Amino acid sequence: MASQNPESQFQDFLPTMAHKLGGDSLIGELCNGFDLLVDGDKGVITFDSLKRNSALLGLHDLRDEDLLSMLQEGDFDGDGALNQMEFCVLMFRLSPELMEESCLCVDEAVEHEFQH
Repeated sequence: MASQNPESQFQDFLPTMAHKLGGDSLIGELCNGFDLLVDGDKGVITFDSLKRNSALLGLHDLRDEDLLSMLQEGDFDGDGALNQMEFCVLMFRLSPELMEESCLCVDEAVEHEFQH
């Protein structure tokens, strides 16, 4: 992320959620998170919906630059908003521990395929 507020500290609970819930339930919870942040009329997370709803979730210390950076980080199709898939992918990408575990799983699967 380009500009991050040094006062904005986040604890990454995604790996804990993944271990406790399992894959399908984790995706369900991410979808619930998307639903909390989405612009109900547009069906995507916009800057305005992110700003409004993140404040309702207690994340009112985030600056506009932080919110824009989040949107830009996950916006793969360049429309300036996050659809549900972009949001879920972004949540995984922002979790270093979960990304590391995912890479290890892929490595193990590839190694297993080459051995058999």
